[in-house]
Amino acid sequence: MTLPRPLPTPADAAATPGPLVLALPKGRILKELGPVLRAAGIEPAADIHDEDSRRLRFETNHPGLDVVRVRPFDVAAFVAHGGAQIGVCGGDVLLEYETDQIYAPLDLRIGACRVSVAESAETAGRDDPARWSRIAVATKYPNIARRHFAARGVQAEVVHLNGAMELAPSLGLSRVIVDLVQTGSTLRANGLVETEVIAPVTSRLIVNRTALKTRPEEIAGWIARFREGLACSA
Repeated sequence: MTLPRPLPTPADAAATPGPLVLALPKGRILKELGPVLRAAGIEPAADIHDEDSRRLRFETNHPGLDVVRVRPFDVAAFVAHGGAQIGVCGGDVLLEYETDQIYAPLDLRIGACRVSVAESAETAGRDDPARWSRIAVATKYPNIARRHFAARGVQAEVVHLNGAMELAPSLGLSRVIVDLVQTGSTLRANGLVETEVIAPVTSRLIVNRTALKTRPEEIAGWIARFREGLACSA
């Protein structure tokens, strides 16, 4: 009788030979990354910036490096599980994801924003948050929200939404929201005010810890390239 082969583990994936894979987030951060990638000497295939392209994996000017384009929240999962050895990930995702499989050696100083609490302008300041025992929170960051309010002795009843958080207070889904804020214009347009900043956020270079051990020269080389590129562009 032939036993089935065991499924690969994150360590197996990270140690698989072949080109290193750099996971990049779709959208605004990918555009901001352009100068950073060029400073590090990385030129992905031109269609990586084409939102209509169906491709998800792209070659670069380095035979030993491929790029994958995924959702911002998925970058951490790809790197943590070894599908990609390197990635670029927002600090908000790292705070939410919480894993010991990711090492974040370098702040890329792009994508600056913040994770904040906001609520309706009509209710803001009406009562003392120190007296709350529980609060309904709409967010795509349930772990961040729960930790933040638990530190104040408040139980967060999370309504997990992936978008349109700003609608939740006016439709009675929650008292407050926890969301990523850049300029605050979306909050103001929907009658909300920012009441507290939980954490400032920028994008970071992240590395799979197993890959750092199994392919140290390659990984360290790319970290050094990004660091030098940042120094030159400062």
